[in-house]
Amino acid sequence: MKTSRLLLMGICSALALASSASTFAAPAAKAAPASSADAKLDTVIAGKWRDAKNTARDKYRHPKQTLEFFGLKPTMTLIEITPGGGWYSEILAPYLKDSGTYIAAVVKPKKKEGEDAQDMDAIHKKFAGDATEYGNAKFVEYDGKAPNLGPDNSADMVVTFRNVHNWVMADTAPLMFKAFYSVLKPGGVLGITDHRAAKGADLEKIKKTGYLPEDFVIKLATDAGFKLVAKSEINANPKDTKDYPEGVWTLPPTFELKDKDHDKYAAIGESDRMTLKFVKPAGDKVFKSSEK
Repeated sequence: MKTSRLLLMGICSALALASSASTFAAPAAKAAPASSADAKLDTVIAGKWRDAKNTARDKYRHPKQTLEFFGLKPTMTLIEITPGGGWYSEILAPYLKDSGTYIAAVVKPKKKEGEDAQDMDAIHKKFAGDATEYGNAKFVEYDGKAPNLGPDNSADMVVTFRNVHNWVMADTAPLMFKAFYSVLKPGGVLGITDHRAAKGADLEKIKKTGYLPEDFVIKLATDAGFKLVAKSEINANPKDTKDYPEGVWTLPPTFELKDKDHDKYAAIGESDRMTLKFVKPAGDKVFKSSEK
């Protein structure tokens, strides 16, 4: 009887241990839930306020992967440099509206007509047309030849999409990168995408095509004081041969040649793009003239 009782107790103890081990191991088998920030970004990218022409380009511009690569958080103060018609603004401003700050940095137009004036008008109209999503967005106007983007050491992130080539053509790129460095906090992030030239391309020969050598863009940033954190191939396009009659604007979405070879260029898709993440070193600070 005693032996049977001991045997029964042993069996019960073994079953209890097995059950406990199974219960303990179960959570590890489940997929980790997406963070609230990730879920919010998904919701914003799927937002009904986004222009259908813009959402159709997500397959080329990969907004979620790009912004996650840069390290975007909903509590950040972010400055988008030259947002144009607001492709990324449709995502960034709603994403940051509740707990962060979105600032659109636009060039101060020198005349009432022209691309700068059109871009400023377009982004103001977009924001004014939907106070729910864009009501908390802010603006800063800057002089392209003497850029000041806000108080020194005030932003967590600066991003710019397909604009560096314009500054290179205007010979203002070094000034712009210095302005990015000044406005960012120590540890702040600079995120850049732009059209990538073929390896070994001569800048002077291609600068008007819209393409830029990746190492040249990296040097612009590091000369201004930034450290390169990472490169990504998120926005790469190996179909892009980079040798078109009207430069990068031959490809979609511009289609500079209109109907000529339209299907050919549509099949290539949008340009091959570098995606670069830089940081302002944490120990660095831009001191105002009043500081000692």
